[in-house]
Amino acid sequence: MAEGKKGFFGRLVEGLAKTRNNIVSGIDSIFSGFSAIDDDFYEEIEETLIMGDLGIQTTMSIVEDLRNKVKEQHIKDPEQCKGILIESIKKQMNLGENAYEFEHRTSVVLVIGVNGVGKTTTKEFCYAVFSAFGKTLKTEGNQNNEIGMPNTLFRLDGTTRYAVVEMGMQGLGEIEKLTLAARPCGAIITCIGQSHLEQLGTRENILKAKMEICAGLPDGAPLIVNADNDLLSHAQVPARLRRVSFGIEADADVRAKGISTGPNGTDFTILDKQRGEFAAYIPAMGVHNVYDALSAWALAVSLGLDARKAAQALAHYKTTGHRQNIVQFRGLTMLEDCYNASPDSMRAALHTLQAYPVKGRRIAVLGDMFELGSAQRSVHEQVGRQAAEAGVDLLITVGDAMRHAHACAEALGVSAVHCENRQEALEKLLCTCHTGDAVLLKASHGMQFEKILSAFYAQYEGRQQP
Repeated sequence: MAEGKKGFFGRLVEGLAKTRNNIVSGIDSIFSGFSAIDDDFYEEIEETLIMGDLGIQTTMSIVEDLRNKVKEQHIKDPEQCKGILIESIKKQMNLGENAYEFEHRTSVVLVIGVNGVGKTTTKEFCYAVFSAFGKTLKTEGNQNNEIGMPNTLFRLDGTTRYAVVEMGMQGLGEIEKLTLAARPCGAIITCIGQSHLEQLGTRENILKAKMEICAGLPDGAPLIVNADNDLLSHAQVPARLRRVSFGIEADADVRAKGISTGPNGTDFTILDKQRGEFAAYIPAMGVHNVYDALSAWALAVSLGLDARKAAQALAHYKTTGHRQNIVQFRGLTMLEDCYNASPDSMRAALHTLQAYPVKGRRIAVLGDMFELGSAQRSVHEQVGRQAAEAGVDLLITVGDAMRHAHACAEALGVSAVHCENRQEALEKLLCTCHTGDAVLLKASHGMQFEKILSAFYAQYEGRQQP
């Protein structure tokens, strides 16, 4: 593609970045630049409103209303349409006198995750919290790139109060484009892990890429960062933004204490230096989920929402896909966490398996993690050590990289079996599971562990129980 020629989504990103905070001046330009009311005039209005994130349906309603009133009132001068347009926008948005002052709006919330531990989970916690205060839109699936994010923004309409937008990246510069397009009023960086090492080389470069979120934040906006993460704890946040830290171990602005995990979820107390203490419960296990819940709560209260109500709303969190699902199946506890994997999420999943109360054995079925570059071997060896530390009774590994985890775990005394493919792992799992066992399945999405799950459920159903 030629240097000067951009595709649709490239133009979309640039357009959103340019017009989001300047929709009013954009409208002024339309009315001063047209001498006649024609199709080009209406199309220019449509484009300006859509680029201002009013949503397609809302924009169509506004323009249709304008067309009708122009016809009814026999208006010929474009300048005469300005007042009609503004009144129509106010009516559609139903936000009072300041509905058209988009540079001051605080209805769109952006959440950015950093790696496989927490990006989607944090989005879902934010969705649970903000939904308690008004209609909330969220990124669906993994639509978090320059193609997927506009799909979310196009779903915004006059009934939307909050939008929780997930942003992903593969390299430097990508998050900056997305944040300049979305113009969030707040953001979360969960942690800096080892995902994307293959593309970016070092964790310091990953930090640099994630900190690009600052470019799209307005002055005074809160940036929520993990104080327990070694890099984020010392990250330089622009002075024009409000740095709000969360954590468990560090002396953060927002902390969790009294963490108590049971088979159905986790209770803890939120300690906020400014607002006091609030009881919280999440229907999820693992300290990593407490971190994600804390960040969502911190963002909500930093944007002025009621602290106690926000804490109570955390209980409405729901998992999505094969992410951290705990399923009781024919006497087994299945920990479905195979949508994706990173070194940090693998460690968190093993901690969850360790903490889960079981009558039988703890079995981990683990597959390769991707995008680790030169760290691939050492990181997978670390998984083997973590499996041993977590008290895994049987480790089943799949994939070339997981051979290193198998060897390391076996050397540490863990009963371990390496399988060449998913079918071998399935057969091993079918013949070894007994009532009372807890089984964790975890791998990068490309390993397709969801196929092991579906086949296991189908074949175990008819198996003679011991």
